[in-house]
Amino acid sequence: MKRFNRMRIRSHSAQCDFQGVEVVANPFIHGLRIMDVLGPILIALIFISLCSLLKEPKRRNFMAIMIAGAGAAYLNGGLGKWEFVFTTIVTWFAYKGLQSYGFIGVGWILHTGWDILHHLYGNPIVPFAPTSSLGCAICDPVIAAWCFAGAPCVYRLFHLKGTLQS
Repeated sequence: MKRFNRMRIRSHSAQCDFQGVEVVANPFIHGLRIMDVLGPILIALIFISLCSLLKEPKRRNFMAIMIAGAGAAYLNGGLGKWEFVFTTIVTWFAYKGLQSYGFIGVGWILHTGWDILHHLYGNPIVPFAPTSSLGCAICDPVIAAWCFAGAPCVYRLFHLKGTLQS
């Protein structure tokens, strides 16, 4: 039987058994709290702020390394051989990301989808935090959007805004 989550509903009825796969209740879908959403967004903004301290091309190279590492974060995460397939795909995007933020952004979007799959069917990215994959799925698109915008230095944006108002 495939294992989808640590919390299982064992059914005494044959109607809940779909070809040998147990039906699983994920209590974290409906019980979402505001901090489950705001926390990951804040983490993404802090990450972007810290990355903005790096000058180009070091920032782009660092971001490529980060998405490559994120792609491998779920190895042994419960989805079997697909973990290796996913890691290979994201590694390719990370390699191409050494030249273009667009590829890095696509890597973060792919990772978002993988986070969702892990939240629903696999093991969470942080074993002792059941909603960690969901949090990662909220955090990653914020980082991806920044990458699609060319990963501008956020401090320079504030400086330009102040200059325009003067």
